[in-house]
Amino acid sequence: MSQSFARAVFVLTAVFFAAFFIWPIFQIVKGGFMDADGRLTLVYVTALLADPVYREGLLNSFLLTCATTSLALLIAVPLALVADRYAFPGKTLLTSVILVPMLLPPFVGAIGIKQIFGQYGAFNSLLIAMGVRPEGWTFDWFALHQFWGIAVVNALSLYPIIYLNAVAALANIDPAMEEAASNLGCTGFRRFRRITLPLMRSGLFAGGTIVFIWGFTELGTPLVFDYPRVTSVQIFYGLKDIGANPFPFALVAIMLFATTSLYAVGKGLFGRQSYAMMAKATAGGGPRRLSLGPGLLCTAAFGGVFFLAVLPHLGVILVAFSNDWHATVVPDALTLENFRLALGHDLTVPAIANSLRFAAISTVIDLILGVAIAYVVVRSRIPGRQVLDFLAMLPLAVPGLVLAFGYLAMAQDGKLFGFLNPTRDPTILLIIAYSVRRLPYVVRSAAAGFQQTSETLEEAAQNLGSPPLKAMIRITLPLITANLIAGGLLAFSFAMLEVSDSLILAQKQAFYPITKAILELFQLLGDGKFIASALGVWAMLFLGVTIVSLSLLLGKRLGAIFRV
Repeated sequence: MSQSFARAVFVLTAVFFAAFFIWPIFQIVKGGFMDADGRLTLVYVTALLADPVYREGLLNSFLLTCATTSLALLIAVPLALVADRYAFPGKTLLTSVILVPMLLPPFVGAIGIKQIFGQYGAFNSLLIAMGVRPEGWTFDWFALHQFWGIAVVNALSLYPIIYLNAVAALANIDPAMEEAASNLGCTGFRRFRRITLPLMRSGLFAGGTIVFIWGFTELGTPLVFDYPRVTSVQIFYGLKDIGANPFPFALVAIMLFATTSLYAVGKGLFGRQSYAMMAKATAGGGPRRLSLGPGLLCTAAFGGVFFLAVLPHLGVILVAFSNDWHATVVPDALTLENFRLALGHDLTVPAIANSLRFAAISTVIDLILGVAIAYVVVRSRIPGRQVLDFLAMLPLAVPGLVLAFGYLAMAQDGKLFGFLNPTRDPTILLIIAYSVRRLPYVVRSAAAGFQQTSETLEEAAQNLGSPPLKAMIRITLPLITANLIAGGLLAFSFAMLEVSDSLILAQKQAFYPITKAILELFQLLGDGKFIASALGVWAMLFLGVTIVSLSLLLGKRLGAIFRV
């Protein structure tokens, strides 16, 4: 491989990340820790931490993400163990549909869950219809427990990330190690705690870290639940004072410090350990077929989790098919009008076009840059290539809310990137934001493809006179097409449904992406909620096709994309 090409990629990536990753984070730190004269100060941070409102927001955010991650682990790990170890009725179907919760951003699912468990929702109507409660009885289940409502909605939406990593980790465990433990008398839960769990710890850390950071900075779900006592919402409400008020900067800086510190501690405790194992062929077996009774219990477990996880989706679908759903178990009448309006509304048509444009361009950037980075990391031997890999993975460890705030801060009028001010046109910043946030998926997919493709094929082409770059394009890229399609589809679909960047950077209606349009429609009176749900269903169908395609292309390797 050409050393000059590797160095060029290294320099290009370094410049890109310096401008659109390090610089926005520096702007946050500068705004929160420097006074008007440019001197370092802790006044803003100490004043913020002395304010009981902000302290409560930070504490609630931390407790909320702990609850979200714990619930997601409790759901995902048992399911992964059952899926890896046993064969049971309906396994193929159930292990495929278990990914359905990824088809909606959590805040869109919150619209459906509120309709089901709201004061005049379907659940209360069902209790009345069954005679459990008297006619006219009302109770808002999540109004009294907004914290746990948000935690449950987030966990049911995000547990597939941990499930995918857990399945991938279990697939790499040599069964001979567990068999040896059993032969020595270590069985049951003790064997799981002493042998299996340590071996899958790095995979759980990879998925759990993403869920933890996502839950800590989730913005849309608290907004839908009208729960302002979390840091993400406090930052969102502080955007209007970003030019003159240092406290939003300090709050974002604290959030950045908290997430990176927690990630570093977790990485040190759980993410660095690895255990060498023989090839899996050293032990036979595979999934053990269960008898009818235990098999049906496994089927019921998967089916029960699936039902709970898709409740928000069912709520959104039913809202989308109705024009009035009030105090009944299901809507009194169904209609397709909302779907027509969702594709013809003044707010939604430009939003769909904007999301397609922003996501498509950002995906092209990710594919070009991601393939180049992966090639340098896997194939080259230049010093610092691991730094390149580290830079490419960093966006997974930094919350989208933090980066979006940093972009907004660095693009204020009078600053170096003032020409990108999103109050005039956020197009370039949104494309950059989507690119940076989703680049790790493409890098991981491409790197996996390069690692699985023998380098001797390229060497043979070079021996026949082909330049290294041409050999890579003509020989290797066609062989890793499935990996590139998988990474590109994932980057494109998640960019289409990006929440934090869209809500913060898109400040004019003409530039709203889909997620911003959904939130704005939901907050409108009249038929806004129904059109928002219909738009969410269209997005669900789109991402559903993507997830199915990814599963077919990558199978159990899909979990490796969600690793930090």
